[in-house]
This record gives sequence, structure tokens and C-alpha cells, in this order.
Amino acid sequence: MKPFKRLIITLFTLMTVYSAQPVIAAQWFGNTLDANASLAPMLENVLPGVVNIATSGTVSVNQNPMYNDPFFRHFFGVPQQQRRTQSIGSGVIIDANEGYIITNNHVIANADTIFVTLNDKRRLKAKLIGTDPETDVAILKVKPERLTAIPLANSSTLRVGDFVVAIGNPFGLGQTVTSGIISALGRTGLGIEGYENFIQTDASINPGNSGGALINLKGELIGVNTAIVGPSGGNVGIGFAIPVNMAKQVMQQLLEHGSVKRGLLGVQVQDITPDLAEALNLDSVEGTVISAVTEGGAAKKAGLKPGDVILSIDGKPVLSSANLRNAIGLKRVGEKVKIDVIRDGRTKTFKLTIRESNETVSQSNDAPLLQGAEFSEIPRQHPLYRRIDGVMISKLKRGSRIWRSGLEPGDIIVSANRQPVTSVKQLMTIARQARGELLLRIQRDNQSLFVVLR
Repeated sequence: MKPFKRLIITLFTLMTVYSAQPVIAAQWFGNTLDANASLAPMLENVLPGVVNIATSGTVSVNQNPMYNDPFFRHFFGVPQQQRRTQSIGSGVIIDANEGYIITNNHVIANADTIFVTLNDKRRLKAKLIGTDPETDVAILKVKPERLTAIPLANSSTLRVGDFVVAIGNPFGLGQTVTSGIISALGRTGLGIEGYENFIQTDASINPGNSGGALINLKGELIGVNTAIVGPSGGNVGIGFAIPVNMAKQVMQQLLEHGSVKRGLLGVQVQDITPDLAEALNLDSVEGTVISAVTEGGAAKKAGLKPGDVILSIDGKPVLSSANLRNAIGLKRVGEKVKIDVIRDGRTKTFKLTIRESNETVSQSNDAPLLQGAEFSEIPRQHPLYRRIDGVMISKLKRGSRIWRSGLEPGDIIVSANRQPVTSVKQLMTIARQARGELLLRIQRDNQSLFVVLR
């Protein structure tokens, strides 16, 4: 065989090995190729830490529109129709001593019962500890017997091109492993979650992988598999995972409080376009500019103003509005932060304390006309999220006045006594000032209706 032809065959063989076995390529040093290189030794330690999750529950179904009429419901007592649902996904054991498992919120949403199947085929009933739809993170707890946890990595050190392995339960087939690389970092603006900072990978992630593990070659958890982008809902080389650092912040609050108390800066911001950068005499489009400051908010109190360009939070660069939303939304309420801004061409530093946002649930004990109900901001999983402004009815006490009016959990109150409603606090203020009756305009799916409370 001619030397040139032999060289071409050798190069083609190495390229094939490199593309098919990234770990072998990673362990190839100089002219030496380890033919025995394999993911198997690492996976033997990791696989017991990834579980399959099966849930069952009920959801409300659409009824005849006549049943939604408050008058009809009041006199005929039409029951809410339900249908059973089932879901299959994955989860990761993060604390073997306590039995804690992290997964996606959408895996366990609407679940009445949750069962976890371990790598050794044991099937355990799980308890939901807490969930955060905005980041799509949920924490479960099982009986802590003979469990194996996956150690957590530091996702801030990840680089594009790092080799990764995805483990999950695609299509309900059982535990499956795929490999690839990190394709991109810090993906935002996808409209998948409320708070986005995704790891993008070409490791195959298919339906059922949600909540599973994205690990590095050391066998450490770097992300929680969450979503795929594809024309038919299948993998086409674009999968997304929540970085473990982000998931860990949410997890800590869920374990401590059962819910996430979101931070609020008290500003409206927008991304910087080239034209805006020129008008503001900025050298780049990085950062985000404050367009409005909320009265009484933390930013206002600290002295921030419209036109200020936010460059960094606690020394970490802010590259966009989404980047700022993630940085502040994952801070704990009461935490102090340092913000660097550009104002009139000069860099200034402000220190402020993060305040609680309006996304928490509020009860109606101090508003007699609304007693028996709980309200919250519109959550991400609601079909009207980001489509309208309003406040959602999250709970109703059976037999209460507001329940008898025909209102239902999930209804969105868009106005009260002809005043637009944009926050729970505003609704409560209007209700307390009402004299004798409260006229509510409700949005329910694609229908609008008025309800009078007396």
C-alpha cells in the first residue's frame, strides 16, 4: 500500500473514532490511543443515582360553555369535570442520606401519586417537598435506604466543547445513556421557562429524559435535562439542561421553605441595541438599561434612575435583560447586592437589599368580599401566562361566598370595579375600598365574563 494512501486511511480511522467515541478521543495523547477507553467505569458509579419517575393525577377538562355561567352553576351545582393523567420522566438523587431527588416541575405537575423506580428495580413512593414552575425544578423525597447520590459539579466552570453524558428514561424505555458535547452556554429567551440560563447540548435528549442527569466525565452532575427543540418533539441535536448551580439555589429554598421567595429589584429594563448604545455614548451593547424605576422599590431607595446602564451584579457581568432577571430572581429576599452602573459616562456603584416580589400567594382575610380565596401572580404553566395582565385565583374554599359566585381556581381577574388589576396587592387594595359589592372581570380560557360579589 502506498504511503500516501496509508496516511489517508489512518486519518479517516482516527476521525471516525473521534466522532463516535468522544471519551476515547479525549484520552488520546500524542501518538497513543487507548483502545480500552470507555465510559463504563464512570457510569457504574453514576447510574444508580438516576431514577425513573411515574406519576398519575387529575386535571380539569373543558366543559359546555353554559356550565361556566355563574348563575347556572349557582342553581344547578354543576361539578367540575376531571380526567386522569399519567406522566413518565426522570430524576436525580442529590442526597442519599435524606432521600432527596431533583426533577422537573413539569414531570410531576398535577400529580396525585408519584412513584420512583431505582436502578436496582426497587419501586418507592415519593413525597413532593416543593416545586418552582418558574425554573421548572421540583424536589421529591423517598425513604433513604441504600441510595446513591450523584456529586454536584460547579457549572460556572463549564466551557463550550466539554464532553457530557445525558442519562434518563426516554420514551419510557428505561434507563438510557447518550453522549455529546456542550454546544452553547447561557441560552435565554427561548420562552421555555420564566428564568432561563440553559446549557445546550447535542447529547440526545428525548421525551422522558426530563429531570434526568447531565454529567461530566468525572461523573459529577452539571445540569438537569429539561427540554428539547425539534419539529416533532424528538431530538435533533438541540437539548437543554438547567445548570446545576441554578438548580442548587432553587433546591436550597425549596428544602428550607417549601417554595421560592423571588427577589425583586424594582426596575424595568431593556436590552441595549446599537442605536441605543450610540445615543447613550456606550462602547458596547453589553449590559441592560433601566427604562423605569418602581416607586418604593429597592432600586428607587438605593438611588438608581432611568437611563442607568447596569453592568454587573456582585462583580459578575450583566450581558442582557434576561441575564439580570436571572441574577436577581435567584437571589434570596433580604440579601444585599452590589450593582455597578454607567451614569452620564461615569461608573457608579450602588448597594441595596433585595426585596420580595409579588409572585407569592396572598390570602384574602383582610378583604371580606374575597374571603375564602387565595391569589397569586399568573404562574408560568397557566395557558394565559404572559398573554394578559391580571391575578390568578389559586385556591377557593368550598362553600365560601366567592366559591358560590361561580369562580374557579385558575380564573384570571383582569379588573376589579372597572380598574385594571396587575398585582395581588392592587387587587386587595381595591377590594378593601369596595362599598357593598365588587365587580370582577374574569378571563377563563378563551372566555371573558363579569362576576359580582356582594
